[in-house]
Amino acid sequence: MIHLKLSNIKIPVGNEKNIKNLVCKQFKIRTEDLNGFRIVRQSVDARKKNNVLYNFQVEVTIPDQYRSLLKGSDATECVPAQELSYPKWAHHLPPVVVGFGPAGMFAALYLARCGAHPVIIERGERIEERQQSVQRFLQTKMLNPNSNVQFGEGGAGTFSDGKLNTNVNSEYNQFILNEFYQHGAPESVTYQQNPHVGTDYLSKVVKNIRMEIESLGGEFHFNTLFDGFEKEGDKLVAHCQDGDTFTTSHLLIGLGHSARDTIRMLHGKGLLMEAKAFSIGVRMEHLQRDINRMQYGPAANLLPPASYKGVVHIGNRGVYTFCMCPGGTVMASASEEGTIVTNGMSEHKRDKANANSALLVSVLPEDFLHGSVLDGIEYQEKYERMAFRMAGDGRAPGNLVGEFLKGQIATRHRKVVPSYPHGLYYGDFSRCLPDYAVHALREALPQLDRRLPGIANVDTVLTGVETRSSSPVRIIRNEERISSVSGIYPIGEGAGYAGGIMSATIDGLKTAISIATPQNVR
Repeated sequence: MIHLKLSNIKIPVGNEKNIKNLVCKQFKIRTEDLNGFRIVRQSVDARKKNNVLYNFQVEVTIPDQYRSLLKGSDATECVPAQELSYPKWAHHLPPVVVGFGPAGMFAALYLARCGAHPVIIERGERIEERQQSVQRFLQTKMLNPNSNVQFGEGGAGTFSDGKLNTNVNSEYNQFILNEFYQHGAPESVTYQQNPHVGTDYLSKVVKNIRMEIESLGGEFHFNTLFDGFEKEGDKLVAHCQDGDTFTTSHLLIGLGHSARDTIRMLHGKGLLMEAKAFSIGVRMEHLQRDINRMQYGPAANLLPPASYKGVVHIGNRGVYTFCMCPGGTVMASASEEGTIVTNGMSEHKRDKANANSALLVSVLPEDFLHGSVLDGIEYQEKYERMAFRMAGDGRAPGNLVGEFLKGQIATRHRKVVPSYPHGLYYGDFSRCLPDYAVHALREALPQLDRRLPGIANVDTVLTGVETRSSSPVRIIRNEERISSVSGIYPIGEGAGYAGGIMSATIDGLKTAISIATPQNVR
């Protein structure tokens, strides 16, 4: 038998259910000779709106007589995927992982498979209780400051679209996608061009990963806030607010980008950090059916909900769409009282009426840096509190694109019904965003509309503010991934080394592999 990867398989939309037969026909393979078949990649080619196609890449197992296919440019012999190894944990003390978001989850999972019996400290609740806390906040505005959309089992990504695409070209990408699938995500995440899980499936995946770690001897401490550490020789003692302490030689700190109190504590304890650029802006909402028509034309009704992506440059700033959620909702994502924070969320089906995306303006260090590496955090908080004070009751600042571009304020929505759960207060964004951001958004929207017709439709809803696309600080670490305090390993998005679920997962996994590798045992 020979294992081949067959590429550039174009299939008209609507015929994708017959992919096996169409592949056999295209490559002249008898269907009875097909011993193995797997979709490797699926994407949509919508460059010609009157002829939208699926583009597939598949792997097949067929008899050696088909080796002649290798002479064609669209067939290559498969190289077996390299399996991860799990060396036996050789250190005397178990590792401690602070934070059970994507970075902490996959670091703990790998270490558990190495027999390390990791200890996981998470300030928020288990996913089952966390979902109840989030729902209570969405319905009543009663915030649990330690367990909410930002904090708790699974991290901030659990209440998002669950995108698993990344610009990071890592050897671990396929491994991670397969792990999501093995722990409960739909199989499509292993082959779609822009895979997403959806918050409904993510909660199951997170729970299943936790259960595997527990079955391998991992120890979880939920509702436990890490609030300090002490050095004792070559060991570290992690302190928690409830009085618990954990001694280790490897302290992995996988904070989310919203754990500002913990970042401040670590800075006070002497961890070296640096300020970094981030972004600020709004969420914009369209009717999903309009986005489908814009992207797919007449084939819109035959394809899954469409997404979009755009960027323009206004002077020295980028203005770009981020975390676009087809068929989703705009979330109330505050983790502190008296603030407004927005984000986007979708379930796997992406079947809600609206599409939403952040529209962000880059914030440069010179905009906020006045002497402390923590100035970016203060800058974010300033505008989140200004946004809350506009209405003072939990409603988010809002406007419509038509009025916003004219410097006017809408009084109510028109075609697009806003999905923000606490309602909108129509007002002037200059009261909750820096002037340069307001000006950049006004200049960028017409330019984006020329590339993505309809993005700046006059009825498009703008909801503010979005401030937490990335961390405004980076905890400095060396090539061995160790911070300025030996034994502490900063990982993931909150530490400034990732920008989404996949990149955070990769970062946590690589750190775990590094400390478990035999030559690094000391």
